[in-house]
Amino acid sequence: MLDLTGTVALVTGASGGIGRGIALRFAAAGSAVAVHYHRQADRAAAVVAEIEAAGGQAVALAADLADDGACHALVRAVVTWGGRLDTLVNNAGIQPVEPLPEMPVAAWRLMLETNLTSAFSCTQAAAEVMSGGSVIHIASIEAAQPSPGHAHYSSAKAALVMHARNAALEYGARGIRVNTVSPGLIDRPGLAEDWPAGVERWRKAAPLGRLGTPADVGNACVFLASPLAEWITGHNLVVDGGVGSHPTW
Repeated sequence: MLDLTGTVALVTGASGGIGRGIALRFAAAGSAVAVHYHRQADRAAAVVAEIEAAGGQAVALAADLADDGACHALVRAVVTWGGRLDTLVNNAGIQPVEPLPEMPVAAWRLMLETNLTSAFSCTQAAAEVMSGGSVIHIASIEAAQPSPGHAHYSSAKAALVMHARNAALEYGARGIRVNTVSPGLIDRPGLAEDWPAGVERWRKAAPLGRLGTPADVGNACVFLASPLAEWITGHNLVVDGGVGSHPTW
């Protein structure tokens, strides 16, 4: 495991799922981790307890990332707690299904605010206090591959990839690297029961023959935050078990 001892990481949307997996991997690598949540205080507390039980340092911090001021306050709270900020992982997001022909504009706007604008605000806030370091956006393979009912989601994730490239360009002179991790299908409890046909199709299409795990995404993020990636910025790291190499005809 890479050694990030002495660093501080902020993971947004870290109260469960992929965010939890990312937070745990940073803690295992030695980072002190700020576990951001919006409403699920109990789940965030459980992530903190899990990190502390393994000998790590963590704190749960609440913020509504739809509020630009709250994003800046969140970053200040992390610095107050940890004394610094080395890594920001913009993971918070939603993934509703909404057919495009019937999609209300309110659903479109909510998606962009939650999945894109929050990352914009948190990145600006983090860059104000970071001395070098790494910003990582969690996008999706759907940024390049459309999916029915996900027009708003795919559009937001595609914009997130481009935002990272622009941020890499404009923050590079300050030593801040900005990259994107685009996961494929990540397993969760009950997924195989909720969507058996989709899970089976994925397993057949992925050369590595399995779904991803939150730890797989976390490992990619830890790598991008580490000194091993010190000359990598503006890059979109796809973590999909190779499913993108599967022929579609």
